[in-house]
This record gives sequence, structure tokens and C-alpha cells, in this order.
Amino acid sequence: MKLKFTKMQGVGNDFVVIDAIRQNVSLTPEQIRFLADRHFGVGCDQLLLVEKPSVADADFRYRIFNADGGEVEQCGNGARCFVRFVHDQQLTTKHEIRVETARGIILPRLEDNGQVTVDMGAPRFIPSDIPFAAAEQALTYALNVDGTSVDIGAVSMGNPHAVQLVDNVDTAPVTEQGPLIEHHARFPQRVNAGFMQLVDDHHIRLRVFERGSGETLACGTGACAAVVTGIRLNKLVSPVTVVMRGGELTIRWDGGSNPVLMTGPAVTVFEGEITL
Repeated sequence: MKLKFTKMQGVGNDFVVIDAIRQNVSLTPEQIRFLADRHFGVGCDQLLLVEKPSVADADFRYRIFNADGGEVEQCGNGARCFVRFVHDQQLTTKHEIRVETARGIILPRLEDNGQVTVDMGAPRFIPSDIPFAAAEQALTYALNVDGTSVDIGAVSMGNPHAVQLVDNVDTAPVTEQGPLIEHHARFPQRVNAGFMQLVDDHHIRLRVFERGSGETLACGTGACAAVVTGIRLNKLVSPVTVVMRGGELTIRWDGGSNPVLMTGPAVTVFEGEITL
């Protein structure tokens, strides 16, 4: 099977984007892992499928697969690349589109300056919605990580996140604690582990160990989850600039059931064709 693809990136979080509207696509987890492999395939953090919607009130359906071949619910940097892709590929002329995901409708918008803003919906904090094993909802939870107690904020941005405050992201135990938190028994669907350094009340630094992909240069939903956590702890004020190793995002949230708005770049790297 010959497959056309587009390689894209959003602040260093990179994707293989596949048009499943104009070509027939049926991928196995093994094929996804091959495409994601940086030595033998194309290389990416996630693979994105652009499909026709299955619901009447959406323009497209958006499916996300991590580098390990597993399908996940949401990806913020991918959502920005998604709207750039469908616009550049002339699949739509709309600057704002309604996109169906596994966790509901999102509303990405292509701005006049080329940046993309995504309405990521309202964050969820009820433990069963994340999902996270806890007796009751709280601002933070003590998580036992290999004998060390770590305070985390648990939140869903369409996918689960555990966010902890650290003094310095450069020396934070991301590679050591990241896999342990990702597979922690209290997160039955695994979790993205965020390490947040406060710079000032409008500015943070962030590293994220992503579920199924390992540490990435950027994580859009992770940036949203970190800012939401910081605002709830009265340590941040919207809007917040999130600096990650791949670049910067701007996150806005007015609290409560208001949606989280994420703004940042989406860039096409190259297009190609590969035989599977």
C-alpha cells in the first residue's frame, strides 16, 4: 500500500498527518509504529488521521495515535497542525472548523497571522472523568512514586494529566519519574506527566513525559493542564506563556467551566509517499 503523508510540527511536537478522506487508509499498530520510527520510518511523536466526521455537527474527524501504536483521545499541538493541514490541502475554506475527537468537539481557528488558536473545551477535575483513583476531588493529591511522595494536580484536557511543580525543569527528574507516573496504578488509562516551573504569574517553563511517546519537545494539552493547575492554585494569572523545549504557546483560561484557549504555530515540514 502506497500512502501519501505530510510531516508537520507544532513547537517541536512532530506529526505524520494522513489524509484518510481522499485515500483509503487502514493502519495496524505495527504499521503506525513503523511510520513513527525515526530510524526506519518517517519519524514522529504522533500520527494524525484526517477523516470524514461521523456526527452531523462536525466538519472533520480527528484521530490520534501515539508512537507506540495506541490510539489516544486528544493532542493540542496536533489540533493546530490539523487545521493548518485541512486548510492548506484545500479540504476546507473555513478559518474556524468543528472537529470531532474521541472526547467531543474542538474548535481550532486559523488566525490571520498564521498562528492557530484551539478551543480545547473545559478542563475536567472529577477523578472518574480523568480517570484517576481518588476518594474525592481535591486541588492536589499525594502520589507515591517509587517511595517518594509527589504532589500533583490531576486534570483531563480530553486526555489525562498529572502536573507537579518543580524548582527547575532543567534538573527535574523527568526521565526517572515520567515513566513511573505514566504507568501509575492510580491512572487506569495511564497519564501524561507534566513538570512545571513557575517563572512569574504569567510565565512558566514546562516539560512533559507523554503517555505512549516519552518526553516530547512540546505538549499542547500538557501546557493547558499545567496552566489550569497553576491558576487553580492561585499561582498563575491568564494569559500564560508556556515555554517548552520546542517553543512557546499562549494559554488562556477564565476558570470554572470556561474553555481553555491555546494559541501557537503549526508548520508543514515536508510531504512524501511511503510504501507499507
